[in-house]
Amino acid sequence: MSASEAITRAHHQEWARVVAALTRRFGDLDIAEEAVAEAFAAAVERWPADGVPPNPGAWLTTTANRKAIDRVRRENKRDEKQREARMVYADPPEPLGAIDDDRLRLIFTCCHPALAMESRVALTLRMVGGLTVAEIARAFLVQEAAMGQRITRAKGKIKSARIPYRVPSAEDLPARVSGVLAVLFLIFNEGYLASGPGSDPVRHELTAEAIRLTRLIRALMPGDGEVAGLLALMLLTEARRTARVSPSGELISLGDQDRGAWDTALIAEGHRLVRERLAAGVAPGRYQILAAINAVHTSARDVRDTDWSQIVALYDQLLRIDPSPIVALNRAVAVAELDGPEVALAVVDRLEERLAGYHAYHATRAELLRRLGRSAQSRAAYDRAIELAGNTAETAYLTRRRDQLR
Repeated sequence: MSASEAITRAHHQEWARVVAALTRRFGDLDIAEEAVAEAFAAAVERWPADGVPPNPGAWLTTTANRKAIDRVRRENKRDEKQREARMVYADPPEPLGAIDDDRLRLIFTCCHPALAMESRVALTLRMVGGLTVAEIARAFLVQEAAMGQRITRAKGKIKSARIPYRVPSAEDLPARVSGVLAVLFLIFNEGYLASGPGSDPVRHELTAEAIRLTRLIRALMPGDGEVAGLLALMLLTEARRTARVSPSGELISLGDQDRGAWDTALIAEGHRLVRERLAAGVAPGRYQILAAINAVHTSARDVRDTDWSQIVALYDQLLRIDPSPIVALNRAVAVAELDGPEVALAVVDRLEERLAGYHAYHATRAELLRRLGRSAQSRAAYDRAIELAGNTAETAYLTRRRDQLR
């Protein structure tokens, strides 16, 4: 029996039974049906590659049960985070204000301008975003202990300064939106490519929630260019999701992805937002430039058609407003395609002091050394990248690339 036949038969025979069993256990039909739907989606993805399990019904029951537990935990965690946020701030919440969505309201409330930007973003990610301290630390490229201290200090400042838990009004949103966008960007990034080994490489629930919330902000603040830019960036990135990990669980680089599997509707929407911002004639911010870079990538029918000179020019523009080592590293990847790996390697090597603990630095360096025929040095760089890499898909990709070296 083929995998598709097994899935069809299981759908007829098992759907109602598993839904009924989960409804009895969790007391919620919606959770049961969503969990069973996710289990069948997992079967569609895994059975053709792994083979039909000996007992398909048991496999579906076990998988659906895990999905339901995960969903219940997420909902409970969200409730706990809301209670925690209200306990940290000094005063009880005021009326709901301009924001209808509970979670978005809480994010805006926690992104208080009295806190330094990095502190308010880190605290909000921990209290509302559902990220662990380790995940937040990796996003900021700092040690977990240091990030834990930063979050603790932010909570202490809220208490000592008696910063009120006050839902912002419509007039308050512009002063807080940059922090909120940073929170949503980092939530999306953790979903786009998980930083730790203990979770799925791609966490669609995080990317979907980040996009949902950014759409809500877009409706609240339609004239804000960075909101539109972040939404475009998310859409153009999410459009490639199904092409980014192979059935065997290995990351697929941008150049090797099946572009026919990209979501054309999301790409069209993202391109439209980018064009709207270009037509506005206003100097773009960070997210708008990142969206434009992704628009160039997703406009190419083949990786060989990519306009690398335009991408380098956009990174030059981005470096002027965000001179971070991560931007410089990403620019170097484009420079390698335009001017060659030797020129790019010289740029990358100058970033070592600031990025020595960042796996993507060593992975980029390994690829450049590989192209230059310096196999021994490339192997050492791959080893370091594998040691620092977080998720299994990225580790599998780097390991294969290293083992192909002669």
